[in-house]
Amino acid sequence: MPKPNLDRFRPVSTGSGAVGVTDSFAVVPGARVENVRQLVVKLAWMSLWMIYLYYPVEDLLGDEHALAGKIAGWAALILFLAAYLGMVAVRSMASPHWRGGLAVAGVMLLLALVTSLTFGVPWLVLFTYTAVCVGAVLPARMGLIGVAGITATAVCVAVVIGTERDTMAAIVLPCFLSGLAMNGLQRLISTMRELREARATVAHLAASEERLRLARDLHDLLGHSLSLITIKAQLAGRLLDSGQAETGRAQVTDIEQVARQALTDVREAIGGFRRPTLAVELAAARSALTAAQIAVEADTAIADPQPDLDGPEAAALAWALREAVTNVVRHGQGATRCAIGLDRTWEGDGSRFAVLEVSDNGRGAGKSFAGNGLSGLEERLALVGGRLDTGPGPRGKGFRLRALVPVRTVADSLPE
Repeated sequence: MPKPNLDRFRPVSTGSGAVGVTDSFAVVPGARVENVRQLVVKLAWMSLWMIYLYYPVEDLLGDEHALAGKIAGWAALILFLAAYLGMVAVRSMASPHWRGGLAVAGVMLLLALVTSLTFGVPWLVLFTYTAVCVGAVLPARMGLIGVAGITATAVCVAVVIGTERDTMAAIVLPCFLSGLAMNGLQRLISTMRELREARATVAHLAASEERLRLARDLHDLLGHSLSLITIKAQLAGRLLDSGQAETGRAQVTDIEQVARQALTDVREAIGGFRRPTLAVELAAARSALTAAQIAVEADTAIADPQPDLDGPEAAALAWALREAVTNVVRHGQGATRCAIGLDRTWEGDGSRFAVLEVSDNGRGAGKSFAGNGLSGLEERLALVGGRLDTGPGPRGKGFRLRALVPVRTVADSLPE
């Protein structure tokens, strides 16, 4: 038995971002129609409201008017209906701010006035459709005034032609309420349009933020790993040239391990799963600095658990440690010592911060500007409420990097 094709019954996305049964028939209030079928569907729905034209049609089918009057009445009614549906069609296909709507509404108002004064009470219902059009084409604030003006005009005409009070209330009240409802619908449609635009903007910003995160992660990961690979490759070359084959092979083995780890880190960074830790980064820092023949002076407490640091804050400090050591290895010219410390400090406003400090005794940054690594690190710290301080090292020598992130108070750290 052949498998039935159910694709045509599945919800699909329309051009306006809504979901309907098919692209051909989906109609969303306030959204532009995409094809002729959608326009026909929309006009069919709008035609349901033409039931109130029963009164002028009944008046024309009666014997109260002469043949010439009936012909003029039918012509006016057809013109009125064409103007109403035409405006719906044009606004559905063109911009909602189409300026021709005011002219069409003016024509409809003129027809409503002339026919009501000429043919009598049954034609007062045309003011209801006119109020609906005015509520749709005018801006939100002006729409209320326009609908009130149309209703007042309908009341004046009803008084002139001698309409009874009950009949007047039955015609004028729907006129005002229908125009008011259309005005409210336009406000709702405008709000929905703004929300769709805001959603698109948020999605764009989220994608940009994700690209920025990925760029920062790849820069930090590859910058550190490739720097370490370069240093070990140079060391292995010198060892092999000097006849120390076994030691040189050990460095080549380390290069292979670093390259494999770099590949794993890049894959995890792309997937968004990698969150570095201070213990792991401290071990990697010792390996990189030792390979660069730079003595390491590190506080062993850095590798211990930090109960007052949340996951994002601790990860930010780990990234800071990686970037700082990478800078020492790559740019710390003449550096023979690197000090790494972790401490706590209180700010003037009473907030408490964890401070990671990395300094070397090289020539310092000089007049060079901060690179992409430090810029990305500053953005990463800002995301957790921290900040980055850089400058000369102790006694004005070398380069010092201080990364500060907020920590929880002792009371917050205690279990409930």
